[in-house]
Amino acid sequence: MTFRKYLVLAGVTVFAAAGDSMLSHGMKQTGNISLQHLPGVILAVLNPWVAVGIVLLLAFFASYMNALSWADLTYVLPATSLGYVLLALVAKFALHEQVSPLRWLGIALISGGVGFVAGGPALTSHEHFESPPCDAAQGKLVGKNASNGAPAEDDAPTISSGAQR
Repeated sequence: MTFRKYLVLAGVTVFAAAGDSMLSHGMKQTGNISLQHLPGVILAVLNPWVAVGIVLLLAFFASYMNALSWADLTYVLPATSLGYVLLALVAKFALHEQVSPLRWLGIALISGGVGFVAGGPALTSHEHFESPPCDAAQGKLVGKNASNGAPAEDDAPTISSGAQR
């Protein structure tokens, strides 16, 4: 796996933990909201901590989509669960929340599971059927001549809007 891919997974982890932390801090300042009271929801979104949390969670989502474009879900999702460790540390030391020993044990189990997943391949190999290349402008299949390896075009007639000769 390349450095860029490790960076994307780190981004997923950091953006999720930071976004959730900012959102939590902002919502504690805002107080209870209800979807039936729309002005309260709008005021909550306008809270700077909530707004930054939303932006960070959007960055998480973009990074997550990027990771899923080159790796299996069964690899990406457990790898991103390292964010639980980071989130627990932020909750304990920055948000001053109480994290019980049972939660720390759960986080340790999650981290151990991530270790097992990280040892496997990021992408399950699949056999893909590749369709032959096509010259879209001419509507012809383009392939290789079996006898000499030179490019060959399908001799099938093409449909055009003009008159045939």
